[in-house]
Amino acid sequence: MAKNEQQPSDIPTGARLADLGSAKLSAITHSLTGKNQDQSGTDYSVDPADVEALVADWPMAPRRAARQMIEQYGSPNEATPLRLIWHNNGPWKRTEVTRDELVHNFPTAHTDFITQWIDYRVPLECVVDLTRFDGSCLTDRTAGEVGARCDTESANILTLNLMHEIVSGK
Repeated sequence: MAKNEQQPSDIPTGARLADLGSAKLSAITHSLTGKNQDQSGTDYSVDPADVEALVADWPMAPRRAARQMIEQYGSPNEATPLRLIWHNNGPWKRTEVTRDELVHNFPTAHTDFITQWIDYRVPLECVVDLTRFDGSCLTDRTAGEVGARCDTESANILTLNLMHEIVSGK
């Protein structure tokens, strides 16, 4: 970190309290409207030519997956050289395709690069069971969502269906 960058202790107490108050007000507003979070990402779309330029040098499997998602859901709402993100696409709250592949050895060796999320509140007592089942079943209890990360959308659907069976005791 550069010496001239601001540190948290450099922020005046009044400014920190103002930020805290603003965050509290936002939380109250979300509670009153029944929304847990903003979903303004759906207001944006990335130009298809820009997306193609971004994924052109990705490894073959993530590039193919990105193109399949574009064909199925249209241009993503967000795009960087490392990831494409769609909000509220099909049954998904969010879909993310990443350039970087994660090696995953369950049920057999492959790489993961597609993460898809749904709204689903997982009880605290089930989180450990889900983690034991598969590290690619992701829980975000604060946001009230679960995700699955694999190499295909169909594998993510299967993971989330199995996750529901674990949570519901089936």
